[in-house]
Amino acid sequence: ENKNQLWDDTLMMTVLPLAKIGQLLDRPHYIEEAKKQFLIHIQYLADKKTGLWYHGWTFEGNHNYAEAFWARGNCWITIAIPDFIEMLDLKEGDFLRDYLISILQDQIKALAELQDDSGLWHTVLDDETSYLEASATAGFTYGILKAIHKRYVGKEYEATVEKAIKALLNEIDENGTVQNVSIGTGMGDTIDFYKEIGITAMPYGQSLTVLAFAELLVSFV
Repeated sequence: ENKNQLWDDTLMMTVLPLAKIGQLLDRPHYIEEAKKQFLIHIQYLADKKTGLWYHGWTFEGNHNYAEAFWARGNCWITIAIPDFIEMLDLKEGDFLRDYLISILQDQIKALAELQDDSGLWHTVLDDETSYLEASATAGFTYGILKAIHKRYVGKEYEATVEKAIKALLNEIDENGTVQNVSIGTGMGDTIDFYKEIGITAMPYGQSLTVLAFAELLVSFV
C-alpha cells in the first residue's frame, strides 16, 4: 500500500500529470496541489548537505529508509523540475520557479562531481562499488541538457553531458535496445538492496534515452 510514504518517483509519475490534468480540465486547485507536493517532497527527500535526493521517506518511522541516493530516483527529479517550470510557464521572479531552480542547481552540481569516468552514473550515486546504470544516466542527461538550454545552469556542465551521451551510445546494442537498465525498484531498507537489483533492457530505459537524444537535438536547432 505504501501508506504514509513519500517517493521521489512520485513527482514524475503523479505530480506532473496532476498539474497537466489541472490545465486541461481547468482545475486550478489541481495545479496548486502539484506545487504543494513539490515543496513537501523537497522538505523530506532533498538532502541539504549533498544536494542529492533520498529515494523515500516514511511518516510512520520518520526516516529515509536506507538513506540511499538511488540514481534513477534522482533522475526523476532532474527531469521533473525543468519540465514542471516549463509546463506551468513560471516566470522569472516567481518564488517557486527560483526555489526549484536552486534545488536543481544543487543536485546537478553534485551529479557532475559523482559522474564515473565512463560517463555513466552508479546506481547508488555515492557508492562506487554499485554498478553503473544506463536509465539514470539518460534521465540526468535529459535534465541537465534542458537546464542548460533554459539557462538554469551554465555551460560548464556541457562536458558532463558530452561524456554521458557517449556512454549512452555504448549502451545501445545492434538492435537499438538500451542495455544495463535496473529493473523496477521498490523502496529498500539497505544500500545492498539497491546494489543487488537486476539489470536488463526495460521500456523506461528506452524512453529515457529517447528523451536525452531528443533534447540533444535542441543544441543543433
